[in-house]
Amino acid sequence: MSSNLAILPILLPLVAAVLVAFFPKKLKAVRLVSQIWMIVQTVIIAFITWYVLDNGTIVLESGDWVAPYGIVIVADSLSIILALTTNIVALACVFAASRSIPDRQEKFYFYTFFFLLISGVSGAFLTGDLFNLFVFFEVLLMASYALITLGGDKVQLRESLKYVLINVFSSVLFVTTVAFLYSVVGTVNMAQIAERVAESEQTGVLTAIGILLFFIFGTKAALFPLYYWLPKPYIVPNPVISALFGALLTKVGIYCIIRVFSLIFVHETEITHQLFVWIAALTLLFGAIGALSTQNIKLIIAYNVIPSIGFILMGVSAYNSTGFSGSIYYLVNDMLLKAILFLLVGAIAYLAGTSDLRKIRGMIHHYPFLGWMLLIATLALAGIPPFGGFIGKLVLLQGTFEAGEVILALIGLGVSLLMLLSVLRIFVRGFWGEKDSSIQADKKTARAFSYPIAFLLVFIIFLGIGAEWVFPDFISIGEYLMDPSIYIDSVLKE
Repeated sequence: MSSNLAILPILLPLVAAVLVAFFPKKLKAVRLVSQIWMIVQTVIIAFITWYVLDNGTIVLESGDWVAPYGIVIVADSLSIILALTTNIVALACVFAASRSIPDRQEKFYFYTFFFLLISGVSGAFLTGDLFNLFVFFEVLLMASYALITLGGDKVQLRESLKYVLINVFSSVLFVTTVAFLYSVVGTVNMAQIAERVAESEQTGVLTAIGILLFFIFGTKAALFPLYYWLPKPYIVPNPVISALFGALLTKVGIYCIIRVFSLIFVHETEITHQLFVWIAALTLLFGAIGALSTQNIKLIIAYNVIPSIGFILMGVSAYNSTGFSGSIYYLVNDMLLKAILFLLVGAIAYLAGTSDLRKIRGMIHHYPFLGWMLLIATLALAGIPPFGGFIGKLVLLQGTFEAGEVILALIGLGVSLLMLLSVLRIFVRGFWGEKDSSIQADKKTARAFSYPIAFLLVFIIFLGIGAEWVFPDFISIGEYLMDPSIYIDSVLKE
């Protein structure tokens, strides 16, 4: 029976999506059901996470078809921690939605697409074969297509067209590459692919397929030079939807890179992982430059998604247990932090009536709680102690130095300062200074945003001051990722 726990992070939001679709116009009932469901769902997934960390990987073989012949769901320590973080973010967002999303938009099946997105993201984390990874990508992308256009504004439709075209193209390339890989190794089960790639010692054609997969996932993760599509599609929807996108969507892409290049393509690291070093460095630099180049507070945060992905790839490129541990810790922290920052700037733009930083001042006099939360989030983004970002970046840099990539580590340190500067501008210019008497304080809306943000900030602070309790699990994940045989044996039961 314990194997059935693995499907719950996918099944529970899927059931919720169908349930709330039956009465979309009854907003009070839909909101209440969605909020209660998310609380219960998060508690259940927290229990599953504890169970996996305590007892080891759970593998569900659907229809009793033994792996590698059937579809497998694999809840290991990496995937279940990311699924739990996804649900924590979603829990905060579902409570923020009732005040920040207009009733007209909520009635157009917002909660149905919200739950479908969570189901697709969780499925991408938990699936054990590449074809179903493609399927879950399509589930989350179809939900995101609906969410990004919710409201029907002209700018939304323009940016959504670019977003859809990029993802459709990368999805076609993804399924074609999976077919190509299947023709070479004869399976789509990731554990068996890893086994057969190892047996062939990763021939040239397999390395080429691996690099192609990297660029497909890099497009979805917004790595250099494939990030050009990202900033504006993430700022045109409602702040809650922006928070979901910024926290989850690019993280699925970088998770896929971590999984594939720690499990399957690990035999030609002097080719693949050396490429990652250059991509990580350029992603860090160009993302930070983008964040400094704009006065739009939403764009500042959207651009800061890019260097954060660069930091995670930095740990992957180091290819040691320390680098992987730092990457995963930073990844969990960044999922929470990006949700916080997108909610914060969404609230600021709504309350100030503009997202132009040059037109915002003195907000601290009207909304001090929002201001101090922004300062805390800014320090956490830069990796200032005692917040979780500090632990993640410290271990990332340690892993990078261990790998001998000193220049990459120094770039990472420099970019941290640039990220701090880019977001600190919002606090200094927007909140500091004289009181703006033209602003009519909307305390009710501010509270509606403040509670979910404060909830997420608790986890950011805990990841810093409580690291001694949780970080040993991330050390274990780093060691686990460096030994692909553990995953292979747990899935194929050899």
